[in-house]
Amino acid sequence: MNQRLALGIDVGTSGVRIAALSHDLNVVVVTKAAMDLSTGPRHDPAVWSRALTEALSSMLQTIDPREIDAICVDGTSGTVLALDQDDQPLGTALMYNDAVDDPAIPAAIAQVAPRQSAAHGPSSALSRSIALQTRPGVVRITHQADWIAERLAGKALPSDESNALKTGYDPIARAWPDWMAATGIEMKLLPDVVATGTKTGVTSGALGLPSGIPIVAGVSDGCASFLATGASRPGDAVTALGTTLTLKLLSERPIFAPEFGIYSHRIGSQWLAGGASNSGGGALAAHFTPDEISSLSDLIDPDVPSGFDYYPLPGPGERFPVNDPDLEPRVDPRPELPQAFLHGLLEGIAKIEQLGFERLAELGGPKLTSIRTVGGGAGNRIWTRMRTRLLNAPEAAVASGEAAAGSARIAWTFLKGQT
Repeated sequence: MNQRLALGIDVGTSGVRIAALSHDLNVVVVTKAAMDLSTGPRHDPAVWSRALTEALSSMLQTIDPREIDAICVDGTSGTVLALDQDDQPLGTALMYNDAVDDPAIPAAIAQVAPRQSAAHGPSSALSRSIALQTRPGVVRITHQADWIAERLAGKALPSDESNALKTGYDPIARAWPDWMAATGIEMKLLPDVVATGTKTGVTSGALGLPSGIPIVAGVSDGCASFLATGASRPGDAVTALGTTLTLKLLSERPIFAPEFGIYSHRIGSQWLAGGASNSGGGALAAHFTPDEISSLSDLIDPDVPSGFDYYPLPGPGERFPVNDPDLEPRVDPRPELPQAFLHGLLEGIAKIEQLGFERLAELGGPKLTSIRTVGGGAGNRIWTRMRTRLLNAPEAAVASGEAAAGSARIAWTFLKGQT
């Protein structure tokens, strides 16, 4: 019996993952392909394209392509590339973490951009776009997710409000703002922008897909990861416990506070507010191995305070909920027992998370009603209990840890709006 499926395509830093979701939002299958760096660097669009082709080929061998009713793509936030008149990349892309060399570029942005804009700094997508426009023959500048979607459509497509945020797009006015022209960016090079979940085109029949499948505007990979968990109501939050600590809270209103490292992505009528701390697994790794963390955690009572006031960081500098590039780690005094020291570190990171959500609430965000956890630290039950106690919010089950599943959910939102 045929089933209706939506595909989500996630282009990450190391590979492409594709999830097929059924109408009840269950993951039917996930396929993946690593980026083969023996064929080119990570910022070479040809490397992305080969990984896409491989992952999609695996998917189409697993499901019936005729069952695909919509496709949505997410990509790394702020990754941009220049295209020529034939829509071919001009050299390599500038990735989400690439900073421009010319200090005049971010300086020009700083002179005219509003304080709350996500386009500030040498590593903003707007800075990178200004650098890219100097390449000979450039006709368009687009985002990674847009370009991947264009590979399916065979023509240029609009961007979405999430991926365009760090390029200077104003998600409140829902337009490219007038001040951008004063930065030196050639506005004609930038894509049109539509709301996430909007149909932007259809498949051309390339890469083994049937022609005519709707392509739906997506989000950045971080937003896709949030949606994949099943969080969907204001007050739902997701914490990513990886090398760093990233918080995202679904809100009915935007929150922009760059002095605290906070900005918001627009997803339809809702907003995804949050920030990323430099604390997290990287701060723990400075003192313990993963095996030590696992074994010592079993010796900790998460319901009893550690008695320490730590602010664990892997080195100087913090972004959120305190934005201080000179902030020093605070991990003294160190107790004799290693489990006591680990207790203090885990609790210190949990208190940073607590402060992050308190900061969002102070700035007008909704009350925290549920918390979902993803990332490597999610498997540490002692840490999770400690965090749940401090946050005073129930832990919710994670529907999926695949960003691709989040993009597939967006595709289903489009499909259900058509019925």
